[in-house]
Parts: sequence; structure tokens; C-alpha cells
Amino acid sequence: MNADNIKSQMRKGYLEYCILLILRKKPAYTSDIISELKEAKLIVVEGTLYPLLTRLKNGELLDYKWEESTQGPPRKYYEMTPQGQIFLDELENAWEEINNVVKKIKNGQKTQV
Repeated sequence: MNADNIKSQMRKGYLEYCILLILRKKPAYTSDIISELKEAKLIVVEGTLYPLLTRLKNGELLDYKWEESTQGPPRKYYEMTPQGQIFLDELENAWEEINNVVKKIKNGQKTQV
């Protein structure tokens, strides 16, 4: 069994959650999102991020606005929609549930289903 494959699958599972957490704070340009993910030790390339942002936008969880830039063409800033905030709340609840189950199993406690 390959641990790298499992880590990759897990990473895909929480990447959307992390992006929404970043955008909850304020609208962000794509490179700002990548920088924040890298600071958290979650390495993501633009080729992975752009399709994900598009999917979240098509799902009406994100929107974007264009802002003029002093360093070139206008920049697309992504921001969370009200539906995105509701979805993030649901993800946060799911994350807590998963985290609690893993902690209980890891510590050898009985879990309630």
C-alpha cells in the first residue's frame, strides 16, 4: 500500500475546506490563496487551484470581482457567497465529527454512531 496515494486523496478531501476558510476572512487573488496554503504547508499549484475555484464558483459558493492592478492587467479576486458560508458551516461540522472520531479511535475510546 502506498502512503503517498492515501495522503493525496486526503489532501483533495480537505483542500476545498481550506480554500473556503481562507476566503471567509476576505476576498483573495489566486496567488494570495496559494501563498496562504503554502504557509500552512499545503502545497498547491495553479493548475490544481483554478479548476477547483471554477467548480466552487459554478456551485455558487464563490463569486469574483475584477480589480485594477498597478502591476499589470486587472486581477480576479474571489469571495465567498452567502451559500458558500452555509456550505462552509456544514464542512466545519463534518470536520469536527471526523476529527472527534479519529481522536477517539486513536486514544482507544469507544465511539458513538
